[in-house]
Amino acid sequence: MHAPYVWVHFPGRNSWDVFSDILEKSHVVTTLGSGFGPAGEGFVRVSGFRPRSIVLEACRRFKELRK
Repeated sequence: MHAPYVWVHFPGRNSWDVFSDILEKSHVVTTLGSGFGPAGEGFVRVSGFRPRSIVLEACRRFKELRK
């Protein structure tokens, strides 16, 4: 099955905190992993259901967060 989603794990971090940090610092909306049940805690889900230019811009912003 093909699904344009990427699950990103943040070991030791709360899904809500990760979601909030990403939104606040990069203005990119992700989905809380914990919204999919206890096994999703510590993850956020990123969707590729947008035009390529927007996905590339989100990737650029994520990269800036790592600096």
